[in-house]
Amino acid sequence: MKQFLLTVAGVFVGLVLFMVVIPTILIAGLVGSAMKSAEGPATPSAAVLQLDLRGGLSDQESQNPFAAFGGGGDSVISIIEKLKAAGADDRVKGVFVRLPEGGMSPAAADELAQAFRRFRATGKPMIAHSQGLYPSGAVTSTYMLAASSGEVWMQPGAAFQATGMAVEDMFFKRLFDKYGVKADFEQRKEFKNAVNPYLHDDYTPAHKEAQLSWMGSIYRTSLVTAASDRKIAPEEMVRAIEGGPWSADQARARKLIDRVGQVKEASDALLSKAGKGAKLVDFDDYSPKAQSGSGQTIAVIGAEGAIMTGAGGGGSPFGGEETVWSDEIANAFYEAIEDKSVKAIVFRVSSPGGSDTASEQILSAVKAARAAGKPVVVSMGSYAASGGYWISSQADRIVAQPTTLTGSIGVYGGKFVLGDALGRFGVDVRETRVGGEYADAFGTQDSFNQAQRAAFAGWMDTIYNGFVQRVAEGRKMSPDKVRELAKGRVWTGAQAQQLGLVDRLGGFYDAVDEAKTLAGIKGDVKLKMIGGPKSPFEALERMFGVSSTSIKTLAAAAWVFGDPRAEAAMDRLAQARLRERGATVLAPTPQLAR
Repeated sequence: MKQFLLTVAGVFVGLVLFMVVIPTILIAGLVGSAMKSAEGPATPSAAVLQLDLRGGLSDQESQNPFAAFGGGGDSVISIIEKLKAAGADDRVKGVFVRLPEGGMSPAAADELAQAFRRFRATGKPMIAHSQGLYPSGAVTSTYMLAASSGEVWMQPGAAFQATGMAVEDMFFKRLFDKYGVKADFEQRKEFKNAVNPYLHDDYTPAHKEAQLSWMGSIYRTSLVTAASDRKIAPEEMVRAIEGGPWSADQARARKLIDRVGQVKEASDALLSKAGKGAKLVDFDDYSPKAQSGSGQTIAVIGAEGAIMTGAGGGGSPFGGEETVWSDEIANAFYEAIEDKSVKAIVFRVSSPGGSDTASEQILSAVKAARAAGKPVVVSMGSYAASGGYWISSQADRIVAQPTTLTGSIGVYGGKFVLGDALGRFGVDVRETRVGGEYADAFGTQDSFNQAQRAAFAGWMDTIYNGFVQRVAEGRKMSPDKVRELAKGRVWTGAQAQQLGLVDRLGGFYDAVDEAKTLAGIKGDVKLKMIGGPKSPFEALERMFGVSSTSIKTLAAAAWVFGDPRAEAAMDRLAQARLRERGATVLAPTPQLAR
């Protein structure tokens, strides 16, 4: 009887899951996804867009259609696309920006600052409001972005504490020694510092040198750029910044900001500039006007996150972290190769690295595109380091922001030895092996023996030498020259350009211009996203193991039986598909001096 009742209960729960929970998730996700593609609320004839940057930023639009449920912020690419459209939209009269209180990704700040200047070049006003700038990460990059808006306000009583840039690293060597854990790793070369916190209790000379180098480059770039936008001599800007912290009134007296006032006062000031009847419109609710044209097509392929082999799936669709899946990116390149309308490819990369085999698969697809006569231009986001540089190294052109972190041409690998640590708690690990001596090389009981270490070190050398060779081929350098630069060191985009690892400093639209030039395209160009975010149907298929056709049928059935949520979802999906058959047309990008 007990087993019968448990079975009935299980069947009941299953029915509820299938008939209520899954359809609810499906319809909510479908509506959200479709609304993202469909036109949002009507934009008034005199709109001031309110862009809130306090919620955090990704580099690109999430590949996960349910990411919005996690409360994530906007993407850098979506913001600059909308700002470009807003500059040409006669309904948009200005932009009001809410600044974060801490630091932000320096390269993201650079990309947005370019978009701010491009918008202001149309003659439309912009105001940035801060409720305080506090010492957190690259806060000087946040200030640099504020300066690019043209008019900076700060709340009364708020603190201006953007006095420099600092990072803090934790080292675990003494903790490991205390509890009997050994980090057994190989590095190629001395600047490949990712595992240093496990191997040492302080910075090595190479680690400290690398940190100070890229941090100094970002800091100088931020202050020089802010000084230019504020029309202040760089040395005066440095004195003002480093002399702090300041109150809002003190910051204004030193020309670091323009006005002291509450958020409402600042937005009202911008509405007054925008003219009679102007209204604040949330940036996410702004619907750019549809553009038309017959320009030639450039494909855009995005890669954000750690690089891994495979095609994704197997996890929750509500997960927040982005991953660069090698199958998906490679397939996007092959799709662009087969598409006769595509004349060139812009490859947007924002990745700190990952698997060497996954990186090699993607690089092979990049080379295939070039061999097919379709130029590839890489646009680097916040990071394009290690594996991120591997997949970029053989593009026709590489464009990076001055503060992009790139390079890190090196490799590391190894294991944690836990035998002693576990033994202290009465846990004994024993291994049984068949086959060669290397079969149990990665067991956690003991360190590599001499033969295993020699084999493992040889494997690390092979990967490192392969990385060097690919960079040498792509950048037209000798392997010896690359080895001088490699050694695992991270460079900023500005440093990498001087070293020949990057061709041009700039953002996404600068990469588009490079692609147009290489493809011989003049005038307008269509951008076609390939391999973009998945539909809710595909996400649910992966989550529940149900075919997308079945899920679509379920939604269609709900529509037939009169479920108003499903009707709205299906209608919006149809509208979105009609719009997606076209492509965005972009006019030639104006060049703005930095």
